[in-house]
Amino acid sequence: MTESGKGYNYYVTIEQIRRFSRLTARQKLEWLEEANAFVNKFLPERSRRLQQLFRSGKI
Repeated sequence: MTESGKGYNYYVTIEQIRRFSRLTARQKLEWLEEANAFVNKFLPERSRRLQQLFRSGKI
């Protein structure tokens, strides 16, 4: 949690960065797709609709 009580902090170690950097482009894209699928599985419908509007340039 940040000092304001909103948002979040996320830390990675140097080893995690090194391990990710050794992945192929294909492996990085697969990781990204899996992470996206996970987030979308639990994202509330309202948030999903807002994201779609934002991406379409309507908001």
